[in-house]
Amino acid sequence: MADYRLITDATCDMNLDLLEKRDIDVIPMEVVLNGKTFLHYPDFRNCSAEDFYGALTAGGQAHTAQITPQNYFDFFTPILKNGEDILYVCFSSGLSGTYQSSVLAVNQLRQEFPDRKIYTVDSLCACGGEGMFAMSAADNRDAGMTIEENAEWLEQNRLRLAHYFTTSDLFFLKRGGRVSAAAAIAGTALQIKPVLIVDEEGKLPVLAKAHGRRASISRLLQMTKTTIENPEDQIIYISQGNCMDDALLLKQMVLEQLPVKDVIITTVGPVIGCHTGPTLLCIFSYGRNRRGE
Repeated sequence: MADYRLITDATCDMNLDLLEKRDIDVIPMEVVLNGKTFLHYPDFRNCSAEDFYGALTAGGQAHTAQITPQNYFDFFTPILKNGEDILYVCFSSGLSGTYQSSVLAVNQLRQEFPDRKIYTVDSLCACGGEGMFAMSAADNRDAGMTIEENAEWLEQNRLRLAHYFTTSDLFFLKRGGRVSAAAAIAGTALQIKPVLIVDEEGKLPVLAKAHGRRASISRLLQMTKTTIENPEDQIIYISQGNCMDDALLLKQMVLEQLPVKDVIITTVGPVIGCHTGPTLLCIFSYGRNRRGE
């Protein structure tokens, strides 16, 4: 196994046991819920998923803060002082300024630790897609890829990781500017559910619309079946925000219709959840390049 530290951030929305098993470190991220600030970690130590989504359902307000260059400096420095190199898989630059913050920190750290190798990769991924991408980086590391080879593989393959997701609450998407106020009101009244993707710039356009929750879930699978390549070699990841029954239904549908190795369900944390609300349901797989989708 190659000898370097693999790191991602709390927007990966990957289960703690999987991260620990694969030796992936996670930088926590700041969330403000109803005026109180906490750091989100993969073990939900400071705010459980139930408490967070319960607060949102009750009308609570939440927002996030990006990771600062100083945060990166403080997290990376002890690792570098220990003589270890770093490969960091970062949240999409199309959704946050965290990647640019990491670049600023890495440039400074390279001057202070000229003998260490430090790579930050813009994943152009989010939520469980970022987590799945970090898992691929761990596969590469464990197969013996050097840190340089792994960083190059990540940059070459990041647009192959398809993200499809839907939510029942359009008003959270309205707050984030993904849909207009009029569309949120009309869509809610008519039970129109948007289906979104992460595009080639790492942003979140609406790709399609479905009438009702069950139809939107079916559309997630339909689009996955259209773009996935070599499903027999893949573990599919599904991320859910307080909608486990829907996630289990989608998992069952995937296992019935695609010859995948396995399907793993993860929980959407507060950093992503405050922008999408409860009922976020996502599916991730490798397939054809998402450019121009």
